[in-house]
Amino acid sequence: MRTAAEAIWSAAISAVLPERLVARRVSLDDLSLAAVDRIAVVGAGKAAGGMAAGIAELLGAEGLARHRVSGLVSVPVGCGRSVAGIEVRETRPAGANLPTPAVVQATQEMLAAVSALGPRDLAIALITGGGSALLAAPQAGVSLAEKIAITQRLSAAGADIATLNAARRKLSLVKGGGLARACAAGRLLVVVLSDVIGDDLDVIASGPCMPPAPTLPAGAWTTPAGCAVRHVIVGDNATAVEAAAAAARQAGYEVVPGVVGPELSAEATGRQLAAAAVALLAATRRDGQPRALIAGGEATVTVPADHGVGGRNQQTVLVAIDAVLATTGAWPEGLLVASIGTDGEDGPTDAAGAVADAAVVAAIGAHRLDVGRALARCDAYPLLQVAGGLIRTGPTGTNVADVRIVLAQP
Repeated sequence: MRTAAEAIWSAAISAVLPERLVARRVSLDDLSLAAVDRIAVVGAGKAAGGMAAGIAELLGAEGLARHRVSGLVSVPVGCGRSVAGIEVRETRPAGANLPTPAVVQATQEMLAAVSALGPRDLAIALITGGGSALLAAPQAGVSLAEKIAITQRLSAAGADIATLNAARRKLSLVKGGGLARACAAGRLLVVVLSDVIGDDLDVIASGPCMPPAPTLPAGAWTTPAGCAVRHVIVGDNATAVEAAAAAARQAGYEVVPGVVGPELSAEATGRQLAAAAVALLAATRRDGQPRALIAGGEATVTVPADHGVGGRNQQTVLVAIDAVLATTGAWPEGLLVASIGTDGEDGPTDAAGAVADAAVVAAIGAHRLDVGRALARCDAYPLLQVAGGLIRTGPTGTNVADVRIVLAQP
Protein backbone atom coordinates (compact mmCIF):
# COMPACT_ATOMS: atom_id res chain seq x y z
CA MET A 1 0.00 0.00 0.00
CA ARG A 2 2.85 2.38 0.74
CA THR A 3 4.19 1.80 -2.79
CA ALA A 4 0.77 2.54 -4.27
CA ALA A 5 0.40 5.67 -2.15
CA GLU A 6 3.80 6.95 -3.27
CA ALA A 7 2.86 6.39 -6.92
CA ILE A 8 -0.38 8.31 -6.33
CA TRP A 9 1.18 11.37 -4.70
CA SER A 10 4.04 11.34 -7.24
CA ALA A 11 1.46 11.41 -10.05
CA ALA A 12 -0.22 14.39 -8.39
CA ILE A 13 3.04 16.33 -8.26
CA SER A 14 4.07 15.35 -11.78
CA ALA A 15 0.76 16.61 -13.17
CA VAL A 16 1.38 20.13 -11.89
CA LEU A 17 5.00 20.58 -12.92
CA PRO A 18 4.94 24.13 -14.27
CA GLU A 19 6.96 23.73 -17.45
CA ARG A 20 4.54 21.05 -18.64
CA LEU A 21 1.49 23.14 -17.75
CA VAL A 22 2.77 26.24 -19.54
CA ALA A 23 3.41 24.17 -22.67
CA ARG A 24 -0.17 22.83 -22.53
CA ARG A 25 -2.05 26.00 -21.59
CA VAL A 26 -0.15 28.98 -23.10
CA SER A 27 0.34 29.51 -26.83
CA LEU A 28 1.99 32.08 -29.06
CA ASP A 29 -1.54 33.28 -29.90
CA ASP A 30 -1.92 34.23 -26.22
CA LEU A 31 1.18 36.42 -26.50
CA SER A 32 0.10 38.22 -29.76
CA LEU A 33 3.69 39.07 -30.62
CA ALA A 34 3.24 40.71 -34.03
CA ALA A 35 3.26 44.26 -32.63
CA VAL A 36 5.50 43.61 -29.61
CA ASP A 37 8.94 45.17 -29.27
CA ARG A 38 10.39 44.00 -25.94
CA ILE A 39 9.25 41.32 -23.51
CA ALA A 40 9.98 41.48 -19.78
CA VAL A 41 9.25 38.46 -17.59
CA VAL A 42 8.83 38.84 -13.83
CA GLY A 43 7.27 36.72 -11.12
CA ALA A 44 7.55 34.79 -7.92
CA GLY A 45 6.65 31.49 -6.33
CA LYS A 46 7.82 27.94 -5.92
CA ALA A 47 6.90 27.13 -9.53
CA ALA A 48 8.15 30.38 -11.09
CA GLY A 49 11.42 28.87 -12.33
CA GLY A 50 9.66 26.10 -14.20
CA MET A 51 7.12 28.54 -15.61
CA ALA A 52 9.95 30.79 -16.81
CA ALA A 53 11.52 27.80 -18.55
CA GLY A 54 8.18 27.06 -20.20
CA ILE A 55 7.87 30.64 -21.49
CA ALA A 56 11.45 30.58 -22.82
CA GLU A 57 10.77 27.30 -24.62
CA LEU A 58 7.55 28.71 -26.09
CA LEU A 59 9.35 31.77 -27.46
CA GLY A 60 12.31 29.80 -28.77
CA ALA A 61 15.76 31.20 -29.49
CA GLU A 62 14.44 33.37 -32.34
CA GLY A 63 11.70 34.92 -30.22
CA LEU A 64 14.01 35.51 -27.27
CA ALA A 65 16.40 37.44 -29.52
CA ARG A 66 13.81 39.32 -31.60
CA HIS A 67 11.96 40.63 -28.55
CA ARG A 68 15.06 41.23 -26.42
CA VAL A 69 13.59 39.12 -23.66
CA SER A 70 14.80 39.87 -20.14
CA GLY A 71 13.46 38.94 -16.79
CA LEU A 72 13.74 38.00 -13.14
CA VAL A 73 11.72 35.60 -11.01
CA SER A 74 12.06 34.93 -7.29
CA VAL A 75 12.09 31.32 -6.01
CA PRO A 76 13.12 29.42 -2.86
CA VAL A 77 16.49 27.73 -2.52
CA GLY A 78 16.32 24.42 -4.35
CA CYS A 79 14.00 25.72 -7.07
CA GLY A 80 16.62 27.62 -9.07
CA ARG A 81 17.51 26.71 -12.65
CA SER A 82 19.15 28.17 -15.73
CA VAL A 83 16.71 29.77 -18.18
CA ALA A 84 17.66 31.62 -21.37
CA GLY A 85 17.06 35.36 -20.98
CA ILE A 86 15.42 35.11 -17.54
CA GLU A 87 17.21 35.09 -14.19
CA VAL A 88 15.78 32.58 -11.71
CA ARG A 89 17.00 33.91 -8.37
CA GLU A 90 16.88 31.95 -5.12
CA THR A 91 15.83 34.54 -2.55
CA ARG A 92 14.79 32.65 0.57
CA PRO A 93 15.88 29.42 2.29
CA ALA A 94 13.93 26.22 1.74
CA GLY A 95 11.48 25.50 4.54
CA ALA A 96 11.37 29.13 5.71
CA ASN A 97 8.25 30.67 4.18
CA LEU A 98 9.11 34.27 5.03
CA PRO A 99 10.38 37.17 2.91
CA THR A 100 14.05 38.11 3.19
CA PRO A 101 16.07 41.21 2.23
CA ALA A 102 16.97 39.33 -0.96
CA VAL A 103 13.25 38.99 -1.74
CA VAL A 104 12.76 42.74 -1.28
CA GLN A 105 15.74 43.50 -3.53
CA ALA A 106 14.44 41.21 -6.27
CA THR A 107 10.94 42.69 -6.00
CA GLN A 108 12.26 46.22 -6.33
CA GLU A 109 14.18 45.18 -9.44
CA MET A 110 11.00 43.68 -10.92
CA LEU A 111 9.03 46.87 -10.24
CA ALA A 112 11.77 48.90 -11.92
CA ALA A 113 11.83 46.56 -14.91
CA VAL A 114 8.10 46.73 -15.65
CA SER A 115 7.93 50.47 -15.04
CA ALA A 116 10.64 50.99 -17.70
CA LEU A 117 8.58 49.37 -20.46
CA GLY A 118 6.61 51.19 -23.14
CA PRO A 119 3.22 50.83 -24.88
CA ARG A 120 4.61 48.50 -27.58
CA ASP A 121 6.14 46.16 -24.99
CA LEU A 122 4.73 43.05 -23.33
CA ALA A 123 5.14 42.13 -19.67
CA ILE A 124 4.61 38.55 -18.52
CA ALA A 125 4.09 37.93 -14.80
CA LEU A 126 4.46 34.38 -13.49
CA ILE A 127 2.48 34.03 -10.25
CA THR A 128 2.46 30.79 -8.27
CA GLY A 129 1.90 29.38 -4.80
CA GLY A 130 4.44 30.66 -2.31
CA GLY A 131 4.56 33.98 -4.12
CA SER A 132 3.46 36.03 -1.11
CA ALA A 133 6.77 35.39 0.66
CA LEU A 134 8.82 35.64 -2.54
CA LEU A 135 7.39 38.94 -3.81
CA ALA A 136 7.60 41.59 -1.10
CA ALA A 137 8.13 45.35 -0.98
CA PRO A 138 6.85 46.90 2.26
CA GLN A 139 5.01 50.22 2.20
CA ALA A 140 7.00 53.29 3.21
CA GLY A 141 7.25 53.44 6.97
CA VAL A 142 6.88 49.66 7.38
CA SER A 143 10.01 47.59 7.89
CA LEU A 144 10.41 44.05 6.62
CA ALA A 145 10.77 42.86 10.22
CA GLU A 146 7.46 44.51 11.19
CA LYS A 147 5.68 42.96 8.21
CA ILE A 148 7.03 39.50 9.08
CA ALA A 149 6.05 39.88 12.74
CA ILE A 150 2.46 40.75 11.85
CA THR A 151 2.00 37.83 9.45
CA GLN A 152 3.68 35.42 11.89
CA ARG A 153 1.28 36.43 14.67
CA LEU A 154 -1.70 35.92 12.39
CA SER A 155 -0.42 32.56 11.16
CA ALA A 156 0.30 31.29 14.68
CA ALA A 157 -3.26 32.24 15.64
CA GLY A 158 -4.63 29.98 12.89
CA ALA A 159 -5.49 32.69 10.34
CA ASP A 160 -6.49 31.31 6.94
CA ILE A 161 -4.80 32.34 3.68
CA ALA A 162 -7.44 34.99 2.87
CA THR A 163 -6.84 36.75 6.20
CA LEU A 164 -3.07 36.55 5.83
CA ASN A 165 -3.19 37.95 2.32
CA ALA A 166 -5.52 40.80 3.32
CA ALA A 167 -2.89 41.92 5.85
CA ARG A 168 -0.08 41.47 3.33
CA ARG A 169 -1.86 43.65 0.77
CA LYS A 170 -2.24 46.49 3.27
CA LEU A 171 1.48 46.39 4.08
CA SER A 172 2.82 46.01 0.54
CA LEU A 173 3.66 48.10 -2.52
CA VAL A 174 3.44 45.10 -4.84
CA LYS A 175 0.51 43.01 -3.63
CA GLY A 176 -3.16 43.82 -4.23
CA GLY A 177 -2.48 44.95 -7.80
CA GLY A 178 0.73 46.84 -7.05
CA LEU A 179 2.80 44.99 -9.64
CA ALA A 180 0.25 45.67 -12.39
CA ARG A 181 -0.11 49.34 -11.46
CA ALA A 182 3.67 49.75 -11.77
CA CYS A 183 3.65 48.28 -15.28
CA ALA A 184 4.03 50.74 -18.18
CA ALA A 185 3.81 48.09 -20.92
CA GLY A 186 0.88 48.05 -23.32
CA ARG A 187 -0.08 44.58 -22.14
CA LEU A 188 0.52 42.39 -19.09
CA LEU A 189 -0.16 38.66 -19.35
CA VAL A 190 -0.35 37.03 -15.91
CA VAL A 191 0.27 33.28 -15.97
CA VAL A 192 -0.97 31.69 -12.73
CA LEU A 193 -0.47 28.32 -11.08
CA SER A 194 -3.03 28.32 -8.28
CA ASP A 195 -2.43 27.02 -4.76
CA VAL A 196 -5.80 28.34 -3.57
CA ILE A 197 -8.94 26.21 -3.47
CA GLY A 198 -11.43 27.98 -5.72
CA ASP A 199 -8.66 29.78 -7.66
CA ASP A 200 -9.45 33.25 -6.26
CA LEU A 201 -7.01 35.51 -8.13
CA ASP A 202 -7.16 38.09 -5.33
CA VAL A 203 -5.77 35.50 -2.93
CA ILE A 204 -3.10 33.69 -5.00
CA ALA A 205 0.21 35.31 -3.95
CA SER A 206 -1.95 38.16 -2.55
CA GLY A 207 -3.12 39.23 -6.02
CA PRO A 208 -0.14 41.29 -7.28
CA CYS A 209 -1.81 41.91 -10.64
CA MET A 210 -5.46 42.13 -9.58
CA PRO A 211 -7.58 45.31 -9.57
CA PRO A 212 -8.87 46.80 -6.32
CA ALA A 213 -12.44 45.74 -7.18
CA PRO A 214 -13.71 42.59 -8.97
CA THR A 215 -14.04 42.77 -12.76
CA LEU A 216 -15.58 40.57 -15.45
CA PRO A 217 -14.07 38.49 -16.86
CA ALA A 218 -12.03 37.70 -13.74
CA GLY A 219 -8.59 39.21 -13.85
CA ALA A 220 -9.10 41.25 -17.06
CA TRP A 221 -8.74 45.00 -16.53
CA THR A 222 -6.86 48.09 -17.63
CA THR A 223 -4.66 49.93 -15.16
CA PRO A 224 -4.73 53.70 -14.71
CA ALA A 225 -1.52 53.83 -16.79
CA GLY A 226 -3.30 52.10 -19.70
CA CYS A 227 -1.80 48.62 -19.36
CA ALA A 228 -4.25 45.89 -20.42
CA VAL A 229 -4.04 43.03 -17.92
CA ARG A 230 -5.18 39.47 -18.53
CA HIS A 231 -4.84 36.39 -16.30
CA VAL A 232 -4.49 32.77 -17.44
CA ILE A 233 -4.68 29.92 -14.88
CA VAL A 234 -2.62 26.97 -16.13
CA GLY A 235 -3.22 24.56 -13.23
CA ASP A 236 -4.59 24.22 -9.71
CA ASN A 237 -5.29 21.81 -6.87
CA ALA A 238 -7.94 20.02 -8.92
CA THR A 239 -5.29 19.25 -11.56
CA ALA A 240 -3.24 17.38 -8.96
CA VAL A 241 -6.26 15.65 -7.39
CA GLU A 242 -7.49 14.40 -10.77
CA ALA A 243 -4.04 12.99 -11.60
CA ALA A 244 -3.83 11.28 -8.21
CA ALA A 245 -7.27 9.74 -8.73
CA ALA A 246 -6.24 8.44 -12.15
CA ALA A 247 -3.14 6.85 -10.63
CA ALA A 248 -5.24 5.23 -7.90
CA ARG A 249 -7.59 3.73 -10.49
CA GLN A 250 -4.60 2.42 -12.44
CA ALA A 251 -3.42 0.73 -9.24
CA GLY A 252 -6.75 -1.09 -8.92
CA TYR A 253 -8.62 1.16 -6.48
CA GLU A 254 -12.18 2.34 -6.87
CA VAL A 255 -11.93 6.09 -6.24
CA VAL A 256 -14.43 7.69 -3.91
CA PRO A 257 -14.56 11.49 -4.38
CA GLY A 258 -13.16 13.53 -1.52
CA VAL A 259 -14.68 16.75 -0.27
CA VAL A 260 -12.81 19.99 -0.95
CA GLY A 261 -14.43 22.74 1.06
CA PRO A 262 -13.34 25.85 2.90
CA GLU A 263 -10.09 25.73 4.81
CA LEU A 264 -10.42 23.81 8.05
CA SER A 265 -8.09 23.32 10.97
CA ALA A 266 -5.73 20.35 10.95
CA GLU A 267 -7.77 19.01 13.87
CA ALA A 268 -11.03 19.08 11.89
CA THR A 269 -9.38 17.83 8.71
CA GLY A 270 -7.67 14.95 10.47
CA ARG A 271 -10.90 13.85 12.14
CA GLN A 272 -12.76 14.04 8.83
CA LEU A 273 -10.08 11.88 7.20
CA ALA A 274 -10.25 9.37 10.06
CA ALA A 275 -14.05 9.04 9.80
CA ALA A 276 -13.85 8.67 6.03
CA ALA A 277 -11.06 6.10 6.37
CA VAL A 278 -13.03 3.91 8.79
CA ALA A 279 -16.10 4.04 6.53
CA LEU A 280 -14.03 3.31 3.43
CA LEU A 281 -12.42 0.28 5.03
CA ALA A 282 -15.81 -1.06 6.14
CA ALA A 283 -17.13 -0.82 2.58
CA THR A 284 -14.03 -2.53 1.22
CA ARG A 285 -14.29 -5.39 3.68
CA ARG A 286 -17.93 -5.93 2.73
CA ASP A 287 -17.30 -6.50 -0.98
CA GLY A 288 -13.53 -7.01 -1.29
CA GLN A 289 -13.06 -4.03 -3.62
CA PRO A 290 -10.01 -1.85 -2.76
CA ARG A 291 -11.04 1.78 -2.45
CA ALA A 292 -9.28 5.15 -2.43
CA LEU A 293 -10.35 8.60 -1.34
CA ILE A 294 -8.44 11.48 -2.92
CA ALA A 295 -9.03 15.06 -1.78
CA GLY A 296 -7.34 18.44 -1.90
CA GLY A 297 -7.15 21.42 0.41
CA GLU A 298 -4.89 23.20 2.85
CA ALA A 299 -5.45 22.99 6.59
CA THR A 300 -4.58 25.62 9.16
CA VAL A 301 -2.80 25.14 12.48
CA THR A 302 -3.04 27.25 15.62
CA VAL A 303 0.42 27.02 17.20
CA PRO A 304 0.74 27.24 21.00
CA ALA A 305 3.46 29.33 22.65
CA ASP A 306 5.23 26.18 23.83
CA HIS A 307 5.32 24.47 20.46
CA GLY A 308 7.50 21.86 18.85
CA VAL A 309 8.24 21.20 15.19
CA GLY A 310 5.82 20.09 12.51
CA GLY A 311 3.60 21.18 9.67
CA ARG A 312 -0.07 21.21 8.73
CA ASN A 313 0.07 17.88 6.89
CA GLN A 314 1.99 16.14 9.67
CA GLN A 315 -0.46 17.51 12.25
CA THR A 316 -3.42 16.38 10.12
CA VAL A 317 -2.11 12.81 9.83
CA LEU A 318 -1.30 12.60 13.53
CA VAL A 319 -4.85 13.74 14.35
CA ALA A 320 -6.15 11.04 12.00
CA ILE A 321 -4.07 8.40 13.79
CA ASP A 322 -5.45 9.51 17.15
CA ALA A 323 -9.03 9.55 15.88
CA VAL A 324 -8.86 6.13 14.18
CA LEU A 325 -7.37 4.58 17.32
CA ALA A 326 -10.11 6.16 19.43
CA THR A 327 -12.74 4.66 17.12
CA THR A 328 -11.32 1.18 16.46
CA GLY A 329 -8.97 0.59 19.39
CA ALA A 330 -6.18 -0.48 17.04
CA TRP A 331 -5.02 0.61 13.60
CA PRO A 332 -6.63 -1.76 11.08
CA GLU A 333 -4.55 -3.72 8.63
CA GLY A 334 -5.29 -2.61 5.09
CA LEU A 335 -5.70 1.09 5.90
CA LEU A 336 -3.42 3.98 4.91
CA VAL A 337 -3.85 7.75 5.36
CA ALA A 338 -1.49 10.36 3.90
CA SER A 339 -1.39 14.12 3.48
CA ILE A 340 1.31 15.85 1.43
CA GLY A 341 2.19 19.36 0.31
CA THR A 342 2.70 19.41 -3.46
CA ASP A 343 5.56 21.88 -2.99
CA GLY A 344 7.59 19.40 -0.91
CA GLU A 345 7.44 21.68 2.13
CA ASP A 346 5.38 21.21 5.28
CA GLY A 347 6.03 23.84 7.91
CA PRO A 348 9.64 24.63 8.84
CA THR A 349 10.76 21.04 8.23
CA ASP A 350 12.41 18.94 5.54
CA ALA A 351 9.25 16.84 5.16
CA ALA A 352 6.49 17.29 2.58
CA GLY A 353 3.89 15.62 4.78
CA ALA A 354 3.16 12.34 6.50
CA VAL A 355 1.71 8.87 6.02
CA ALA A 356 0.05 6.54 8.53
CA ASP A 357 -0.34 2.79 8.11
CA ALA A 358 -0.13 -0.26 10.32
CA ALA A 359 3.67 -0.17 10.41
CA VAL A 360 3.81 3.49 11.46
CA VAL A 361 1.25 3.02 14.22
CA ALA A 362 3.00 -0.13 15.43
CA ALA A 363 6.25 1.85 15.68
CA ILE A 364 4.48 4.56 17.69
CA GLY A 365 3.37 1.89 20.15
CA ALA A 366 6.71 0.11 20.23
CA HIS A 367 8.56 3.34 21.07
CA ARG A 368 5.82 4.45 23.50
CA LEU A 369 5.47 7.77 21.74
CA ASP A 370 2.95 10.21 23.21
CA VAL A 371 0.57 11.17 20.39
CA GLY A 372 -1.57 13.40 22.61
CA ARG A 373 1.38 15.47 23.80
CA ALA A 374 2.75 15.80 20.27
CA LEU A 375 -0.62 17.05 19.04
CA ALA A 376 -1.01 19.54 21.89
CA ARG A 377 2.45 21.01 21.21
CA CYS A 378 2.25 20.84 17.39
CA ASP A 379 5.29 18.58 17.62
CA ALA A 380 4.42 15.92 15.04
CA TYR A 381 7.76 15.90 13.21
CA PRO A 382 9.99 14.13 15.79
CA LEU A 383 7.30 11.55 16.59
CA LEU A 384 6.68 10.72 12.93
CA GLN A 385 10.40 10.67 12.22
CA VAL A 386 10.92 7.95 14.83
CA ALA A 387 7.84 6.05 13.59
CA GLY A 388 8.83 6.18 9.91
CA GLY A 389 5.83 8.26 8.89
CA LEU A 390 7.44 11.29 7.25
CA ILE A 391 7.17 11.89 3.50
CA ARG A 392 10.22 13.57 2.01
CA THR A 393 10.32 14.70 -1.61
CA GLY A 394 12.61 17.75 -1.44
CA PRO A 395 11.51 20.96 -3.20
CA THR A 396 9.30 19.93 -6.12
CA GLY A 397 9.35 23.20 -8.07
CA THR A 398 5.56 23.48 -7.98
CA ASN A 399 2.79 24.31 -5.51
CA VAL A 400 -0.96 23.71 -5.70
CA ALA A 401 -1.67 23.20 -1.97
CA ASP A 402 -2.10 19.71 -0.49
CA VAL A 403 -3.32 16.29 -1.55
CA ARG A 404 -4.84 13.84 0.94
CA ILE A 405 -5.02 10.12 0.29
CA VAL A 406 -6.90 7.30 2.00
CA LEU A 407 -6.36 3.72 0.76
CA ALA A 408 -8.34 0.73 1.95
CA GLN A 409 -7.73 -2.93 1.11
CA PRO A 410 -9.70 -5.95 2.39
